[in-house]
Amino acid sequence: MSLPVRIGTLIVAFLLVAAGGAFLVVHYFLFKPPTEVFNAGPSGQVNITMQEDPQNTVSTHPDWVSYFIKNPTTGKWDHTTIFQVPANTRINMTILGYDGCTPLRNPFWGKVTGTIGGYELVNGKKVRVLNSYSGCNVGHTFSIPGIGLNVPMGSPSLSATLCGTSPCTSGPHAVMQFSFMTPKATGTYFWQCRIPCGGGFIDGFGGPMQTIGFMTGNMEVVS
Repeated sequence: MSLPVRIGTLIVAFLLVAAGGAFLVVHYFLFKPPTEVFNAGPSGQVNITMQEDPQNTVSTHPDWVSYFIKNPTTGKWDHTTIFQVPANTRINMTILGYDGCTPLRNPFWGKVTGTIGGYELVNGKKVRVLNSYSGCNVGHTFSIPGIGLNVPMGSPSLSATLCGTSPCTSGPHAVMQFSFMTPKATGTYFWQCRIPCGGGFIDGFGGPMQTIGFMTGNMEVVS
């Protein structure tokens, strides 16, 4: 191979690597979905409704599992995982679980922690643990490590035909309800699903698992 050809090959390789790096920076680090702003109602509490879907047909990654948040003003489902809430306030969460089940790699994530009362309601039933090995009944988790919150998400039955268009508006799903207190300290609190649901990525922890707007997000606590 002549010297000019070798130089040309190196330049092309460098440009490809640079383009790939730029894509990763823009796609994973600079892109930021909208923030849903929630204010306390007359009761002094905040009500938030979310859903998690087996796919999302509103992004460039239609095969990635994803959370959606219901806009408190418009009532529409927004493709975001960032929400803002007041400090030292009770948050009442309702999460609709449209995705199928996935066995937990660590049974710890099947335990409800950090909620008011130490439990959640799954389809109206009070539970403190969801055992994904005794029955395929856990789809994802909603976990905020900074405040010790972990809530396993129930899922439709194993034989259910899952929703195919996101955000889901009908079809089999589980309903999770729980409450927790936001911290007194303001700041940004990272949250994530703790089930490795990044299909096609090493150990399942890539793709949607590490991308804001899909299976990970931020809870911004303000005064």
